[in-house]
Amino acid sequence: MSFTVADIHRLIEDWAPSATAQSYDNVGLLVGRISRPVNKVLVALDVTPQIVDEAIEQGADCLLVHHPLIFKPLKRLTDDSLESSLALRLAEAGIALYAAHTNLDAARDGVSFQLARELGVKQPEFLSTMPESVVKVVVFCPVDAAENVRSAMFAAGAGRIGAYSDCSFSSAGSGTFKADEGTNPAIGSAGGPREQVSELRMEMEVTRWHLGKVIKAMKSAHPYEEVAYDVIPVEQSFRDAGIGAVGNLPAAVSLGSFLDTVAKVLDNPALRIVGDVETPVQRVAVCGGSGSDFIGLAMRAGADVYVTADITYHRYFEVLDQTGNPRMALVNAGHFETERCTEDLLVDRLTPSFPGVRFFTTKHRTAPVRTWVTSRH
Repeated sequence: MSFTVADIHRLIEDWAPSATAQSYDNVGLLVGRISRPVNKVLVALDVTPQIVDEAIEQGADCLLVHHPLIFKPLKRLTDDSLESSLALRLAEAGIALYAAHTNLDAARDGVSFQLARELGVKQPEFLSTMPESVVKVVVFCPVDAAENVRSAMFAAGAGRIGAYSDCSFSSAGSGTFKADEGTNPAIGSAGGPREQVSELRMEMEVTRWHLGKVIKAMKSAHPYEEVAYDVIPVEQSFRDAGIGAVGNLPAAVSLGSFLDTVAKVLDNPALRIVGDVETPVQRVAVCGGSGSDFIGLAMRAGADVYVTADITYHRYFEVLDQTGNPRMALVNAGHFETERCTEDLLVDRLTPSFPGVRFFTTKHRTAPVRTWVTSRH
């Protein structure tokens, strides 16, 4: 069985829809053809010259990364800058470049969930689910066509609530219409009398990123020339996309002991922290990469400690109470370090679905920054 970049795209879209990415982001296929056959896929956090060398040397067909090489539009594809030269080399070598970034951060069992589990957290959940991401679609159709319409909408992504699929509600009623001249009604005739038809009102939840596809499928399956339907915003969040992760360790440990675990697991001997190392901690919140904007979410979730990266100086004060004591421990563990788990995450997730395709992680550390731990006291 052969696979293409399009197959990888479909699996990632099902798991981490691109519509859940942040507005500034640039995810999906960035270089190459969606129809490119794939037999070898190199997985890395970043695109660097060493990574491109490795992809070419290993005969990779696709380079799958977390951080997009192209954030802003390139004005030219030449070798006069790092980004454009790397994109040019990949294009010349026929290697597709695919990025799964903040959409993978937002996914259930995505980056933050992986980080939480590696640090010993059991059954992590989102710090916050994604707001304003769900609508309700209501459609009216004749009773004998209801099952076809309902099934088409389900197949297009409607009717998902948590771990349940094919969720809908129907109520019976009577619909009326009168077809104007020049129409082609499924019931009655153009210019004829007003019709009264037994119909079902069907309603189901749909994520905003599935809405277009669901409406298209619904109209295609519906027998009416003009379909009556409503799209209604609801005050609910989508449970399978969100921010960060939070959960509990099997037992409380001292902050110092937990920091030792963080340093070992993330291979970072120099953590910047706020907190008393003797304080017991059990409820742990995490956000891979830049998560300082979610310090408040971690505190509201009752976390004893929050692990993230890219915390600027003044943000550390946010965890202090009126007396200057920390209400929650805060750990700045490094951007690369808190997201490197993404490489294994992608390989483990994709490999079972693509028999015969080799997914492998890079042998290079892609972060340009290093940590210096002095031996002088």
